[in-house]
Amino acid sequence: MDARPLAPTVEARKLHAMGRALALTGLAMMLGGCGLAGSGAATTTAAQSAAQQAAEAKRTEDRVRQQLDAANQQAESQRRAAEAAEQ
Repeated sequence: MDARPLAPTVEARKLHAMGRALALTGLAMMLGGCGLAGSGAATTTAAQSAAQQAAEAKRTEDRVRQQLDAANQQAESQRRAAEAAEQ
């Protein structure tokens, strides 16, 4: 019995099976890549949102600090006026 006539058939089956496995692997990688790209976009959006919130918090902090400074200056002026009135 000669094994040569079967060799191309077996080899063709192996190549077909390997091709199918390679195609499925490629498909899985592409779908996985889409998910990673989506989560990457979501991460970028979240980071931008956090940066905007931090900038708004900084502006709010600056406004409050200015209001406190103005209130302290007004209180100091009133204190000085009261001391001057007592003399």
